[in-house]
Amino acid sequence: MSTSRAVPAINVTPLIDVLLVLLIIFMVISPLKAARFKTLVPEEPSRRQNVVANIHTLVVSLDAYGRLRLNGGGLMGSARDTSQLAVALTELFRQRREARVFRHGLADVSAIPESERIEKTVFVKAPRSLPYGEVARVIDGIKGAGAQPIGLQIDELGP
Repeated sequence: MSTSRAVPAINVTPLIDVLLVLLIIFMVISPLKAARFKTLVPEEPSRRQNVVANIHTLVVSLDAYGRLRLNGGGLMGSARDTSQLAVALTELFRQRREARVFRHGLADVSAIPESERIEKTVFVKAPRSLPYGEVARVIDGIKGAGAQPIGLQIDELGP
């Protein structure tokens, strides 16, 4: 008597159907994924405007030698040592928290914690001749002091 055994085999037809459905889903979703982000560079004004600066604006300036100044005041260290600048900014932000100096339009927004509504915007101004690494070190020092957001000030848009 011969005993015939059934040979096990995997039916892959349902698996192929599932894979095709997944492929179609991923093909539909992939164009919706953001591949880049849009940045806006300010255009040169058509005429010169007299703009009054906000009294709470903070500008950290670097000169060609890497020396730091806060709002055009005295020296606050260098691009290689931002500790003096970080201490000054931390103290300034503490004073602003005590005086309740909020960002424009956020004074009455109770959904955002008070510590995040404090005006901590800092602009960095540096000459183009300064190496990028030194400017990045200054930005890191400013972030360490709690500043947010940090903007880069552009004086000239030409090459």
